[in-house]
Amino acid sequence: MAQRDGRSRLVLWMRTVAGQVFLLQATIVVLLVVVALVTLVLHSRADSEREARNRSVAVAETLAAAPGLEAALQSPDPTAVLQPRAETARKRSDVDFVVVMNTEGVRYTHPLRDRIGKKFVGDIEPALKGRLLTEKVDGTIGPLVQAVAPVKDRDGKVVGLVSAGVTIDHVSSHVEDQLPVLLGSAAGVLLLTTTGTALVSRRLRRQTHGLGPTEMARMYEHHDAVLHSVREGVLIVSGDGRVLLANDEARRLLSLPRDVEGQPVTALGLSAPTARLLASGEEASDQVVPIGDRLLAVNQRTTEQAGGPPGSVATLRDTTELRALTGRANVARGRLKLLYDAGTEIGTTLDVTRTCEELTEFAAGRFADYATVDLVETVLRGEEPTSTGAGEDMRRTALSGPEKTALYPLGHTVHFAASTPMDSGLGRGAAVLDTDLAAYSGWQRQDPARAEELVAHGMHSMIAVPLRARGVILGMAMFWRAGGYEPFEEEDLSLAEELVARAAVSIDNARRYSREHTMAVTLQRSLLPRTLPAQDALDVAYRYRPAQAGLGGLGGVGGDWFDIIPLPGARVALVVGDVVGHGLHAAATMGRLRTAVHNFSSLDLPPDELLWHLDELVTRIDLDEGGESGDLAVTGATCIYAIYDPVAGRCTIARAGHLQPVAVHPDGRAETLDVPGGPPLGLGGMPFETLELPLAEGSRLVLYTDGLVENRSEDIDERLELLRRTLQRYAASTPEDTCEQVLRTMVPQQPRDDIALLVGRTRVLGPDQVAQWDVPADPAEVRQLRAAVVAKLGEWGLDEEAVTTELILSELVTNAIRYAEGPIQVRLIRDRELICEVSDHSSTSPHLRQAATTDEGGRGLFLVAQFAERWGTRYTATGKVIWTEQPLPAAARTVGPR
Repeated sequence: MAQRDGRSRLVLWMRTVAGQVFLLQATIVVLLVVVALVTLVLHSRADSEREARNRSVAVAETLAAAPGLEAALQSPDPTAVLQPRAETARKRSDVDFVVVMNTEGVRYTHPLRDRIGKKFVGDIEPALKGRLLTEKVDGTIGPLVQAVAPVKDRDGKVVGLVSAGVTIDHVSSHVEDQLPVLLGSAAGVLLLTTTGTALVSRRLRRQTHGLGPTEMARMYEHHDAVLHSVREGVLIVSGDGRVLLANDEARRLLSLPRDVEGQPVTALGLSAPTARLLASGEEASDQVVPIGDRLLAVNQRTTEQAGGPPGSVATLRDTTELRALTGRANVARGRLKLLYDAGTEIGTTLDVTRTCEELTEFAAGRFADYATVDLVETVLRGEEPTSTGAGEDMRRTALSGPEKTALYPLGHTVHFAASTPMDSGLGRGAAVLDTDLAAYSGWQRQDPARAEELVAHGMHSMIAVPLRARGVILGMAMFWRAGGYEPFEEEDLSLAEELVARAAVSIDNARRYSREHTMAVTLQRSLLPRTLPAQDALDVAYRYRPAQAGLGGLGGVGGDWFDIIPLPGARVALVVGDVVGHGLHAAATMGRLRTAVHNFSSLDLPPDELLWHLDELVTRIDLDEGGESGDLAVTGATCIYAIYDPVAGRCTIARAGHLQPVAVHPDGRAETLDVPGGPPLGLGGMPFETLELPLAEGSRLVLYTDGLVENRSEDIDERLELLRRTLQRYAASTPEDTCEQVLRTMVPQQPRDDIALLVGRTRVLGPDQVAQWDVPADPAEVRQLRAAVVAKLGEWGLDEEAVTTELILSELVTNAIRYAEGPIQVRLIRDRELICEVSDHSSTSPHLRQAATTDEGGRGLFLVAQFAERWGTRYTATGKVIWTEQPLPAAARTVGPR
């Protein structure tokens, strides 16, 4: 069974191309070996006859010319002399006989002694004539070749003959001795060639995958049919750059001749880049090369990757039509990308002018050579425009282009004439396309002189698109192309409309935002101090910076605020607060808190008590207006309140969730004050504490909001330290310069939060402006006090105020002696007003009442209120102070420090 299977496999293998090639090659090798052997045998026989002739001739001639042969022939017994010599020569030369004879052919020598004396068998006539004779004869010892050479004397006369002969069998025996070697060599050659044939057949079998001749022929036919009918050109190039194969499509695409095979690629008349690519064998994937009016996509791979021969295979595909389709697709894709990029690059800010600039900058770089935007005047003011822009005055808001042209400059008022296509487009809200400006189809009526300049400059086409948003016209965007671009087409019109439509929405949003921002800023500005109040305690400077529009909420308007409030006794209160959030609600809340601080300050409360009342107010506001959702709650408001007394040179500070203030001392040292912290306003439940510290004259007290020091990319402690170093660096500057330097150092170009900064430089009222007396609790001392006061007023040049001051102090001191407790002190302060203060240790406050005509008392405070400009009561830790203020003439006022 195994033998049968092996025979079957052998038969199947012999039917393959490899098997048949192997059988053919093996047969050829065997035939070649047989022919070689036959040829060798035949050749050996011819060689034997030639060898016999050569050997017999050589022996015969040599012996015939031997010395002494002539003498031996003439001797009485030639046989006795010549026989030994002949036998020796025969044996040494390996011939069958050597015969010496006379001219008559009688033998003198012979291997067989019975043949001596007999007649020589053969033709001796040529030898007798002096010529060498060789002949093949059948002798008694078999077929042989013999030679007859003449023996000549000195005169050239033939005196004898010498014959030598060799049988052919004698010579062939030497060849037959070499026959085994020859047969073995032939067998070796046969084995070697058979093995080589088997190896070649095995490789062929691998290469043909065991296919038979029929399959190979069919495969070749199919391959040939596919190769020449496929729509792609196929070009096979050898490693030395010569064409091995080119199908019909390749010949057509490359315009190749029929006999192109074998020619170098560089000699086919192709362009240098194409020929270099095909001859190099470098890999290429869909590389487009121009061939005449065609665009061919070339894919090229090397044939050496799988162990093949050096060379490359290139496929060629005509992509001319596909390229055109791809070009249109690329144009569409480019326009989509243009609109996408426009959405990301136009409208990045809520600024009308900047949005227009972004539109022109974007369009002038990618869509047109020049771009302009003209906006209706009302839009620039943030107002609502009319329904149509026809007949409206517009202002050139943005202009972009590579160089200056005759186009209207920025800021120019544009009024489109009624007879122009632009005005008609505005009325219809439709875009206008002019593909040939040089034809002057009506657009030139806007400004004929400028139109000629524009055409002379190279302008050849234009698109005008109304800026429309929410059904109203905001302005007109115009795009111009000069020599660097192809003229606008109908397809460009829709792209321009889409581009302008997106920009119009951004412009309208910016306009509406600008209006709301203006309203919010106006409200906020109205709620902040407009001027500094008149006071001599502090030299004050302030700065307020709203957040950049779009970065800090609605209009950038926030709840930061500040105030400078003069207090009785020449004192001044500095306030800085911050309502968390932005927008109108924050601004309104800020205004309410500022009003509340003013009202609480009129009560002359200490800083901690004022913050406590303010905290209660914020809590009530939250309860009344916060609602269930709490959207209007103001929790998170912070405040810092400081009172500076220029007479004592001391400052009292309290804060509610606010940042610590900074004090810059006269020696230039900046110090962050450690004011006890309190919770933000509106939380309630925790008391506020105060910090009281002396401030030398010339010190600076710096209050600010968190927008000055907070930065997302830096730590708050680093920013606070930067503020302290900045204040220390500019310690010698005025408050105004200090504000400028701090803002320049601390605030970015576009702050994300609003900023309030307040800098106050302290002043101190000297002894020449303050007078103080201790009054015993004795009514008799009032007279002495009046005298001392009148004398002091005389020193100050205020004699006219003496009578009024005497009356006021008499009433206040008398009431203190009568109703108060402890020591009584009287102080006069000469500032912008004449201030009288009477202090005691009683917490009972007098109140003004209307006395009847029959009452004997009760008119003291009424008189005080009549003669004083203002009066009031201020409570201290040890009691109270009743104060009055009297106006002074301008010449008697003191301004500034002593």
